[in-house]
Amino acid sequence: MTGRVWRRAGVGGEREGPRSSLLRPGAAILGPMAEISIRPARVEDAGFILQIVRELAAYERAPDAVFMTEDLVRRHIFGVGLGPGERGPIADALIGEVDGVAQGCAVFFHNYSTWVGKPGLYLEDLFVRPESRGVGLGKALLKRVAEIAVERGCERMEWLVIDWNEPAIGFYKSLGAEALDQWTMFRLSGAELKKLGARKRV
Repeated sequence: MTGRVWRRAGVGGEREGPRSSLLRPGAAILGPMAEISIRPARVEDAGFILQIVRELAAYERAPDAVFMTEDLVRRHIFGVGLGPGERGPIADALIGEVDGVAQGCAVFFHNYSTWVGKPGLYLEDLFVRPESRGVGLGKALLKRVAEIAVERGCERMEWLVIDWNEPAIGFYKSLGAEALDQWTMFRLSGAELKKLGARKRV
């Protein structure tokens, strides 16, 4: 993945927005020619990625829900320290910078549709720090993820948005994204997943 650089004149009231917060409140007053750049994450970004995930969880009113560690970031996003039988890396990450300082992040991975017979891209997290909102960084991150999806032959790109984040929902709809209201997501985790996935001894 190659980096992208944009120059953004002025600070507008644009709305950015997945599972995300890219949105106001808290937009900062940045310089009139803030330089936005998007680059692939590097191993040394593991701590920043973890911090961004924690900030996103706090925004979504679930600050105690993050159990990820820097070691897990390095293992699953960069393939460092994989154990026997572990696959990886299993996710990608992009870092968004404003004037050379990391201020946002996107984490994504591939899924597959049997109906269309092509891969898809699932955007797990997209977050821009409040002090850097309003200059287009969130939209630039989202655009770069979409470019990667097209480059990799993906048929579609999907993500979740928390239901009370109306500005983000409106923003995504303005881009042509559709809400899949007729589908319900199920999750199996923890003890219940282990119970179902336990191998029977023969």
